[in-house]
Amino acid sequence: MRTTAQNAELALLLEVAGTPKPGNVDRHREYEDLRFEHFLAGAVGARAGLEMAAAGDPLGESFLATIEGMSEQRGGNTQFGALLLQLPLVAAAGDENRSLSPEGATAVVDATTVADAADFYRAFEAVDVAVDDPPEGMEPLDVRRGSDAVPELESRGLTLRDVMERSTDRDGVAREWVEGFERVFAAADAVEQGEGPVADRAARAFLELLADEVDTFVATKHDRATAESTSERARAALDGEIDPETLADEFVAEGINPGTTADIVAAGLFVALERGLDV
Repeated sequence: MRTTAQNAELALLLEVAGTPKPGNVDRHREYEDLRFEHFLAGAVGARAGLEMAAAGDPLGESFLATIEGMSEQRGGNTQFGALLLQLPLVAAAGDENRSLSPEGATAVVDATTVADAADFYRAFEAVDVAVDDPPEGMEPLDVRRGSDAVPELESRGLTLRDVMERSTDRDGVAREWVEGFERVFAAADAVEQGEGPVADRAARAFLELLADEVDTFVATKHDRATAESTSERARAALDGEIDPETLADEFVAEGINPGTTADIVAAGLFVALERGLDV
């Protein structure tokens, strides 16, 4: 039987193996500087931090360890958002007093501390992460400042949940953290109810999620109009108006990378595996 940390690692591997996953690296498509092998190495490198979270170590320390381990490959940021989504779920699954449920994961989020927030900021020093500029007046809390922002966090007494809450309007991962992981558990349901190889079910769930809601990473990297168009094209693929394989090639060529949606699928796969999904 796999451990909780092993299921989290496997979920990362299954997510990147799913294809077609329009715009993202998968087993058939990659970018010149970000390849399939980098994601495999990133998943393996994150394992120690996942084990820490499952064992009940502080969430911030565990997250920092996952990101430092993930970054030990040449591609850079492969699974920052996916790991950020997975960690509260892994912690809930590993805690005999909690359950792997929206309520259990929310309890983990609500229990985060200022120290957890500080380690989250430190994780940005290990790898480059695409984020929006902070709102006016929030520059001292720009996550790209890394450990330099820690004194400001401490002076304001901000927990990691508080930090996430400040980004829900522009970051889909933060929104999942604060609003109970609704889309993560929906992705788990979709994978469990699907047919065929698990990686292919994950690819289908990715397309459904992308069609349903704009990807905030696309909005950050490009703009809101591009993100909305991306979702419209995903809906066209679901409706049979365009071949998903063709759409995948087009997105790669255009540099459209719906990374937040992929993060949600990776977390959903973990939930499904923990609930007994056969692979």
